[in-house]
Amino acid sequence: MQNPRSISELNRLIQQALETELDPVIWVIGEIADFRQAPQGHAYFELVEKQGNTVQAKIKANLWSFAYRSVAARFESITGSSIKNGMKVLAQVAGNFHPVYGLSINVKDIDPSFSLGERARIRQETIDRLTTEGIIRLNARHLLPAVIQKIGIISSPTAAGYGDFVNQLENNAYGYQVYHKLYPSVMQGNEAVTSLIRSLEQVEATKDELGIEAVVMIRGGGAQLDLDCFDDYRLASKIANFPLPILTGIGHERDESIADLVAHTKLKTPTAVAEFLLSGFREFEENLGLAMLRLDRATRQKLSEEQTKIHQLSHQVRALSESRLNLEAEKLNSSINRIRVSSKNILQIQEHSLVSFKKSISRGMEGFLQKQMQNLDSKELLLRQLNPAAILARGYTRTEIKGKPINTAQIQLGDELQTHTSTQKISSTITQIEEK
Repeated sequence: MQNPRSISELNRLIQQALETELDPVIWVIGEIADFRQAPQGHAYFELVEKQGNTVQAKIKANLWSFAYRSVAARFESITGSSIKNGMKVLAQVAGNFHPVYGLSINVKDIDPSFSLGERARIRQETIDRLTTEGIIRLNARHLLPAVIQKIGIISSPTAAGYGDFVNQLENNAYGYQVYHKLYPSVMQGNEAVTSLIRSLEQVEATKDELGIEAVVMIRGGGAQLDLDCFDDYRLASKIANFPLPILTGIGHERDESIADLVAHTKLKTPTAVAEFLLSGFREFEENLGLAMLRLDRATRQKLSEEQTKIHQLSHQVRALSESRLNLEAEKLNSSINRIRVSSKNILQIQEHSLVSFKKSISRGMEGFLQKQMQNLDSKELLLRQLNPAAILARGYTRTEIKGKPINTAQIQLGDELQTHTSTQKISSTITQIEEK
């Protein structure tokens, strides 16, 4: 059986191996994780090697305060960003093994140019991937409304850029009204990509209910490496495939992010985005004014043309009316003349007819009167013959009893009779009655 060793002896052997086999300092590539700064000024973190999202290896790292001040200052002056989680760095390190705390490395220096170059490489790979997938300008397919009146804003509520944007939008000199709703998001750091995507998903869920027409993604200015989240493929893909046009105003003057490339419209700053939105109002108002001027001019011209046509038609109608009236007057005069001649002829014919009728009536009246005279003579003769006086003159008498003819009265003995002749009235008494 081999002689067992103590943990202290094992650690001492490991330390001796590191000191004899490992160079005093070496350059390593890794991603900073779990970065924290101690009150004494030291920085503690881990350097991690990843394949995708899987950690392949990691080691504890220390950056002592004296070195940290100079390394961090030079890194920030070149990259524009402080050392922080998620950065991939090229670090000069010295191996260190402590019997109690185990293996770690002391960071001597960090090459800022590597971080910038690594960032550029990853950025180009993302652009190439988006181009290959055919989505790098997919969001640009959406048509912007002539006037964008309802927007969703993705920004940090405490960002100065957000305040400038809202102030410019709400206090514009023209009094334009733009409805806006903030969807708060982290705008830098390791959580930024997830937060930005979550805010986009919230916009997508409420866009129909609120009638949102476009999304504005804004933040204030920042260091170059602070914008790494806007070069992330996941965020770029989400922006490219988003169902609404997205406008960016990330606020970096020197470079454009991949989010700018895939967005519908990129602008440098939040205030530039606000001015772009307001310019749509002004352009629409100006175009409307020009359209009204053109409409007014066209209307006046059309009215003038129609007025001219009306005058022409009026003259034509007047001329046609006069011609028609003259023609009808001639027809009327001709009809009057015909009526006059015809009436005269009719009157003459009727006059002849009346004369003939008068003669006929006269002849008829004469014949009628002669017949009537003859009838009267016959009746007069008959009446003379039937006249009681004539009968009495021929020797006949009329006998009455109490004024009634004797043949109609009831006679009795002793009744007094009145007998009339043509010249006498004789009274007598009935003394005898004989029946026949």
